Amino acid sequence: MDTPTTSPKTGGGHGPRRIDPRDRAQLAESPVSGRRVIAYFRPYRWQVAAVVALIVASSLISMTSPFLLRTVIDDALPHQDVRLLLLAVGGMLLVTIATALIGVQQTWISTRVGQAVMHRLRTDVFTHLQRQAMSFFTRTRSGEITSRITQDIGGMQSIVTSTAVSIASNLTTAVATAVAMAALSWRLSLLSLLVLPPAIWTTRKVALARREITSERQRRLSDLQAQVTEELSVSGALLSKTLGTAGRGAREFTQTSTDLVGLEVRSELAGRWRMATMSIVFAAIPALIYLAAGFPATSGGMTIGTIIAFTTLQSGIFRPIMGLLNVGASWVASMALFSRVFGYLDLEPEVTPPATPVDLDPTTVRGDVRIEGVGYRYPDGDRLALDGIDAVIPAGSHLALVGATGSGKSTLASLLVRLADPSTGRITVDGVDLRDIDPQTLTHVIGIVTQETYLAHDTVRANLLLADPDATEARLWQALATAQAADLVAALPEGLDTVVGARGHRFSGGEQQRIAIARTLLRDPAVLVLDEATSALDNDTERELQTALDALARGRTTITIAHRLSTIEAADEILVLSGGRVVERGEHLALLRRGGAYARLAGEDLALTA
Repeated sequence: MDTPTTSPKTGGGHGPRRIDPRDRAQLAESPVSGRRVIAYFRPYRWQVAAVVALIVASSLISMTSPFLLRTVIDDALPHQDVRLLLLAVGGMLLVTIATALIGVQQTWISTRVGQAVMHRLRTDVFTHLQRQAMSFFTRTRSGEITSRITQDIGGMQSIVTSTAVSIASNLTTAVATAVAMAALSWRLSLLSLLVLPPAIWTTRKVALARREITSERQRRLSDLQAQVTEELSVSGALLSKTLGTAGRGAREFTQTSTDLVGLEVRSELAGRWRMATMSIVFAAIPALIYLAAGFPATSGGMTIGTIIAFTTLQSGIFRPIMGLLNVGASWVASMALFSRVFGYLDLEPEVTPPATPVDLDPTTVRGDVRIEGVGYRYPDGDRLALDGIDAVIPAGSHLALVGATGSGKSTLASLLVRLADPSTGRITVDGVDLRDIDPQTLTHVIGIVTQETYLAHDTVRANLLLADPDATEARLWQALATAQAADLVAALPEGLDTVVGARGHRFSGGEQQRIAIARTLLRDPAVLVLDEATSALDNDTERELQTALDALARGRTTITIAHRLSTIEAADEILVLSGGRVVERGEHLALLRRGGAYARLAGEDLALTA
């Protein structure tokens, strides 16, 4: 499974991060325009401004706490000034309440903005990928698509909720803290500046020491997830049981899990001596401050309250500085995620909907199909898959396409349902070019049944209603009866509400086909394409299914891509394809008498079924 780059995170919890070389490579290959990213956030610019304002306000308000603490220690308590004590303590409580409320509001706004942008990106990518031709899905791993839509887009939210917020929060906090420290004691501030660099350097070394281990751990986690997906899916379980590979799969999983244990231990132990050194440094900072405050030359007459307030500020300045050091790596990682997702959004669909579709009512379509000089070249190939195909299929007639494997039959079928567009020529229905018909309308005009039936992991009812969401119970049973599947469904534990299983594995191939035929009947297309719908079935199942197919084809223009010639003997015309060209055409008996390519195919077919 394709894994995304490390999700961008900021803050001081894990030390500074180094820019991932994979992120740099992604951005070098596919640069991201800042304007394009900003465009997604432009509708929420006032909300983003409000978040920044709330962060600044929260940082400034929180800076008053050390000064109030100094007032309590230096003035209120020594002088027993109850009124001042109440005011100072009340002020500290109000600061806490105000910053907490501001934090809640800021989180609410930033999360809503981030989720809104993620929602738009998810839906944009999902709908854009739906417009891609089938060739995109055959060459792209499903795990990669899932990774882009879920993990990559999820990581982008950090632009608002982490990276952008971190810049505003950490910068404001660091500056405000530094100013407050200088206001309390410029001498101690200079001392802190001398101590902070080694502390930051030590923490960075620890982070870099852990980085390689963390990267390897992520790779092994990806391997673990891939093993779970492959071994415990329906297809994977079937493969392991039939090939006896369950033991090997368990051993590989065990090894990966063992590797993860070792990596986790190494990650925890990495840089421990540096962490110990850093702990000593941090413990030394307050000690040095107390020591400096004790010498007249460096104390400047500081009060105890000032010292306590200063150490409180000083202990809090490290986190925002570390957060700012992380911003560069986090921003590059976020932009790399945008680059990956924009890469999908920039894909040009091979099949585009018409700008001004022809107004076509599916219920009035006769089904007069014409194939005029059709040629097709695959996008990544030089060889013509189809060349100069011509055919006239009058409404209600039956055309059969036959030929050896690779002759172009299924390619032509994909053009007939507009899974791809011809490179040359055109295909029309009732005189209208398929490219001028709205894609949704076209699915009501032309239906297809293939040898690889797909049933969603849902109930039988839900699978049928995909064709006609408004179909009544009676219509569902009527379609099933016509498809010779009513008895099959009626015998199921919950009838129509029985779950078919992943990819329809509850049923045999022939049973899946019959349910698919019932679904196509509900769609009621004027033109029907049967793409080797019975080729994967045994002879007995094929005969049963042929009855359902005959019922489905009745009264429709039918185009059959045949594997077994016995199923197309009654076709009005048969086209024999070879190398993407029509080498023979005519009726069954006439082609047999001719003794050409069709007769040879018939002989081979007879030999196989004998």
